[in-house]
Amino acid sequence: MEHLVHLVIGGALVTAGAIVGTPLRFAVSRFVGERFGETFPWGTLIVNVSGCFLMGLAAAYAKKHGLTGQSEFWLLFATGFLGSYTTVSSFALQTLALARGGEQRSALGNVVLSVGLCLGAVTLGFMGGFMVGVP
Repeated sequence: MEHLVHLVIGGALVTAGAIVGTPLRFAVSRFVGERFGETFPWGTLIVNVSGCFLMGLAAAYAKKHGLTGQSEFWLLFATGFLGSYTTVSSFALQTLALARGGEQRSALGNVVLSVGLCLGAVTLGFMGGFMVGVP
């Protein structure tokens, strides 16, 4: 029963963070895109870079205060807010952890695989959408 309570509370915290992160991502990306144009994804770049910066701050705060990935702070801010604001922040933090842990090859592999597989997946999805006539 205690596990279920933690699961429900954790889910509520993640949801609360996402309720803020998702529309903020939309607003920031749109604001930047309207001012600098859409020929390069400046809005997405700004969102992702700012999300990474915030994830770094969150990780430093969590480490300083001995918080885990299941702490209320982490669930609300990192998993909920940043998880919906940008997912590249988690990727960047995990890659940094590998590099700082002396796992440079793994860090580089994570970068190559993540970027390559994500670009491949979006390409396949894009091409598949045209093949099946997705509007």
